[in-house]
Amino acid sequence: MIKITGALMILLATSWIGFELSRRYAERSSQLRLLRSALQSLEAEIMYGHAPLHEASRRIAKQLRAPVSELFAAFAGKLLQKDTTVKEAWEESLSEVWKRTALEKNEYEILRQFGETLGKHDKIQQQKQIILALTHLEREEKEAREKQAAYGKIMKSVGFLSGLLAVILLL
Repeated sequence: MIKITGALMILLATSWIGFELSRRYAERSSQLRLLRSALQSLEAEIMYGHAPLHEASRRIAKQLRAPVSELFAAFAGKLLQKDTTVKEAWEESLSEVWKRTALEKNEYEILRQFGETLGKHDKIQQQKQIILALTHLEREEKEAREKQAAYGKIMKSVGFLSGLLAVILLL
């Protein structure tokens, strides 16, 4: 009875690990979609809303799910501090929230570079910078979906099968 319980625990644990790894691939795709939506909203706010950047960021944060909403909420808060530039506020917000995302280093670099241009140009140039960032994020999202399709099921299977192997070896 103890062997069966132990075997089930091993099988459940390794299966859970496989499902978590698979979920990480799905999370990345989802967060990239949210980021693209956030940047499109920011573009609309800049071009047509005429709202200050902190106000636009606050509105965007209310529309989205975490952790992307947290990025824009932190950015809006930091913009209201006296001794900070837009670039510094963006980079600090990005660094704070990054640990809670499923995004990879490529996306970090895209967003960091975007932050360097944020608030430095007129509306038309800012729109071009947003479109550039959107194009890069779209490419990353496509890659993330491909990885999710290729590796998502594999991770679930590997988790289960490695647990099964461990159980067989222990029995």
